[in-house]
Amino acid sequence: MNASGLLLPDRLTCCPLPDLITMCIDLHTHSIYSDGTLTPQELITMATNNGLQGMALTDHDTVEGVSEMQQLGDQAGITIMTGVEISTTLRQYTLHLLGYGIDPTSPELHQWLLPLQEGRAKRNAAILNKLQALGVEITAEEVSAISCCGQTGRPHIARLLIEKGVVDSFDAAFRQYLGRNKPAWESRFSYSAAETIDMIHRVGGLAVLAHPGQLDPEMRAQSLIIKELALRGLDGIEFYYPTHTRKIKKKLKAIATEHNLIVTGGSDFHGNTRPANRLAGKIQTTCPPYSIIDAIIARQQGRNQ
Repeated sequence: MNASGLLLPDRLTCCPLPDLITMCIDLHTHSIYSDGTLTPQELITMATNNGLQGMALTDHDTVEGVSEMQQLGDQAGITIMTGVEISTTLRQYTLHLLGYGIDPTSPELHQWLLPLQEGRAKRNAAILNKLQALGVEITAEEVSAISCCGQTGRPHIARLLIEKGVVDSFDAAFRQYLGRNKPAWESRFSYSAAETIDMIHRVGGLAVLAHPGQLDPEMRAQSLIIKELALRGLDGIEFYYPTHTRKIKKKLKAIATEHNLIVTGGSDFHGNTRPANRLAGKIQTTCPPYSIIDAIIARQQGRNQ
């Protein structure tokens, strides 16, 4: 691994990469260590089948699967960048920040993540109590069984609601029960965006705003939000994303240029709970170029000098 938290396979360090611009990467994926349905090994296998040359595992509030992903990526000849995704707040907005090139072994980072992980556990218990009060019988043991390992959250509860026939889809679970201001909604602890950006920087990484197009479909709020985040140290924005239209990307490109932000990309792949978010690759519609990894490394080296 180099200083950028990047694991470069031997075949990539010995010789130049051909035609990097057309080589696809996916820097936004989730595994069973948070709310994804695939293991790191299954992700790497799928990435190989899709022709991906680079990846990042960005599980929610945990780096538990990152080392495993690095080892598997090295064996498969796929460049692996360390990553994490953190839910944060900025005034009335809930934002997701991606941390790239972080040190996943940092004791400081692990300690900082603990309140987020404990907040998830407390929220899960409160949600189950609300569901039971509504006549929906789901136990903590059932949730633990379906989550397997890592961080447990609302997506696991949603899967149980589907299995029990309470709802017929993942979206319906959130729309009827688990979404904000719905009957089983419960808030949880989160850090501010400024605190999160600071921590990502302290463990050697870059902070990137995830799926900015989702903040406001009309793209009216993004300019002000991203400007404020840039003033607080934001390094980049997620440009390539399955729901980002050409119009959205044009606006995001202009904002990134205005604030000297790098642009990244990924599918936000979770597995079968979000079938619309398919893993990136040449055979898919989403194909972020490998040159993004070069841009991240260059920005990171400049920041850490």
